[in-house]
Amino acid sequence: MNTAQNGPAWRGYLALSLVWLSVMGGALFIARRPAGEAIEILPPPTLAPTATPIPTATPGPLHVDVAGAVAQPGVYLLAPGSIVADAIAAAGGAAPDADLDRINKAIELQDGAQVYVPRANQEPPAVVEPVVPATPGASRSGIQIALSVDLNTATAEELESLPGIGPALAGRIIEGRPYGGVEDLLRVDGIGEGILAKVRDYVTVQ
Repeated sequence: MNTAQNGPAWRGYLALSLVWLSVMGGALFIARRPAGEAIEILPPPTLAPTATPIPTATPGPLHVDVAGAVAQPGVYLLAPGSIVADAIAAAGGAAPDADLDRINKAIELQDGAQVYVPRANQEPPAVVEPVVPATPGASRSGIQIALSVDLNTATAEELESLPGIGPALAGRIIEGRPYGGVEDLLRVDGIGEGILAKVRDYVTVQ
């Protein structure tokens, strides 16, 4: 065989072999590469809810009716936790003829209560339950209200024992006699529906 004629064929086989070797080497290199680590996608962290403090109710002022032997009987707004002595002071203090030894001045008041200060040598009015319904654990207010006062025959002291009635109104009630019914109190100067509603259950007309 002629070597010159076989030269190109030999070189062709060699080139083809080199190509195959390159392909196989590349495949082997890729096969031996370490596999990449998988990427884990995590959801964003959930924030725990912040505890919100529960608001506490702020006690409102106390509406207290101060009657009897005080300088200025009437309804007063007092701070929560006030006692009977605070109510008397708000009404201008006790009158000169007040008998403070007959009441407990340290009792804590409730909203809507009445404080009645008796006068010296005055017969105490009949006692009924406090105007404010008693709540469990609450102390009694020592409220005194005259029971079934006859508008046509009651004394000034008995009339002053009624809620919202001071010396001035008691005098006008006496001046306005006789009365045919409890509703006739509305014709007395200074008595409106509010005071009438307070005394309605404690007065009568004979």
